Amino acid sequence: MADACEPRGAGREPGAAPYGNFVNYYTFNPPRNRLSLIPSTLLRDLGCGDGQQTTLILDVGCNSGDLSVALYRHLVIEPTPEDSAPNAAATHLLGFDLDADLVRRAERSNPFPANISFVPLDITRGAGAAELRGYLRGHGRARFDLCLCLAVTMWVHLNHGDAALLELLSRLASMSRHLLLEAQPWKCYRAAARRLRKLGRPGLERFKTLEIRGDVAEHAREHLERRCGMELVRSFGSTAWDRELLLFKRT
Repeated sequence: MADACEPRGAGREPGAAPYGNFVNYYTFNPPRNRLSLIPSTLLRDLGCGDGQQTTLILDVGCNSGDLSVALYRHLVIEPTPEDSAPNAAATHLLGFDLDADLVRRAERSNPFPANISFVPLDITRGAGAAELRGYLRGHGRARFDLCLCLAVTMWVHLNHGDAALLELLSRLASMSRHLLLEAQPWKCYRAAARRLRKLGRPGLERFKTLEIRGDVAEHAREHLERRCGMELVRSFGSTAWDRELLLFKRT
């Protein structure tokens, strides 16, 4: 199997997407790679979808929206009544990405515009976090029921440093009842640094200064549990790219 940290068929030289905003990302990492590990009953298992209040899902770094839509189908549309399928009309998913072109693609191909929305947003900026809190207030909620942060942490870490990585985790934890985290392993950092060096692009110096190294998922778990009032409740196993899906909840 090809190195999972070296994208194939991305439609763009990987080093030219320094924020992970690959063109045609889901052609080389299709949604099924994650959804095959996530039970379709997840929302019910988390105590959501009982019809008493709106269920809110957040997809961080949604790219072109393929996973957002596939997840909505998987968790909301496809479960049978016996699985206590959630109320589709009362379940809303918000996906965001800092790449406005990818967000426009997501909007154009969205089959559920009444329940799935996409916005361009940079979570590393205070204004981005404020926009998410405004979305929550608009639904009369303080937190998302489920937040997905899948293969996003490395890009924030590489581009903005250790403090920004921890701030990202803190912000998401503060506005989520449950957080599903997929952190890239350190070998992916090294691969990204090689691409930057090969292309002569900026960013390599930031990589050299990072103090959070090694098992980044473990560093994230420690921060979420010690600083953010969350606890690890389940691992759904590892994807074909050898990345573990970790589910946290507020304590």
